[in-house]
Amino acid sequence: MVPVARPSLVAIVGATAAGKTALAIQLAQRLGGEIISADSRQIYRGMSIGTAKPTPAEQAAARHHLLDICDPDQPYSLATYQTQVQQALVELWACGKLPLLVGGTGQYLAALLEGWNVPQVPPQPDFRAELEAYATQHGAAALHLRLQAIDPAAAAQIGPANVRRMIRALEVFYATGKPISQQQTRHPPPYQITTLWLDVPRTVLYERIDRRVDAMLAAGLLAEVQGLVAHGYGWDLPAMSSLGYIQFRPYIMGEATLAACVERLKYDTHAFARRQASWFRRLPGLVRLVG
Repeated sequence: MVPVARPSLVAIVGATAAGKTALAIQLAQRLGGEIISADSRQIYRGMSIGTAKPTPAEQAAARHHLLDICDPDQPYSLATYQTQVQQALVELWACGKLPLLVGGTGQYLAALLEGWNVPQVPPQPDFRAELEAYATQHGAAALHLRLQAIDPAAAAQIGPANVRRMIRALEVFYATGKPISQQQTRHPPPYQITTLWLDVPRTVLYERIDRRVDAMLAAGLLAEVQGLVAHGYGWDLPAMSSLGYIQFRPYIMGEATLAACVERLKYDTHAFARRQASWFRRLPGLVRLVG
């Protein structure tokens, strides 16, 4: 029996400011591909500058998917992302297009490329608020003990400082009656994966990040943040706690200078870029491009 050729997927990953979008557009034009975003913040409407969303010109140069698909106060989960990416993949392969998965959100990339089975449990705002209040009152360690009591395996993987992931694990358990650790299985996906990791030397990357932050300010980042606040989007929303937005809260609240907030944004972005690498080096079909 002649084996059936598996469809191909190319992932372009790298830290923020590594040059992923430019490379993706070049490959899309040369190989007949379309770009699927793997960025957990570029999904939000009205958040373009701070998320470094591809510009209108870049989006015109190559078709992009999963940008601007929900408002900043709309719940959005990893399971939803997986479903929407799978739909996009099927459509692109059916049209003879090469999917280019492009972004730096490690969890999104790993879930798709490693074939995670993510529990289909929608966010429950009231339950989450209750657990957040519990963590605030009793401490994150107390919340970790609650998780340990019902799912020791998940508690061993989730540090006691990661309140958001602990809440999600508890949410899944109380919604399904089954520990999240028993539901998060992995199966190799049925497509051929090539992962291009743009690994930029740290000193060069930091310089690029700092220049990008300055360019964002010049392009109107502060006005974008102020507009979101004026629209009523609270700082407690996952969207508003994003890198590029939450750093301006002290300035908007009259608690810090703009210059101090900009420096904080640069520092936090450097730290975020360092953490991103731990996700990339584990991805399948990895080709490291040092530049």
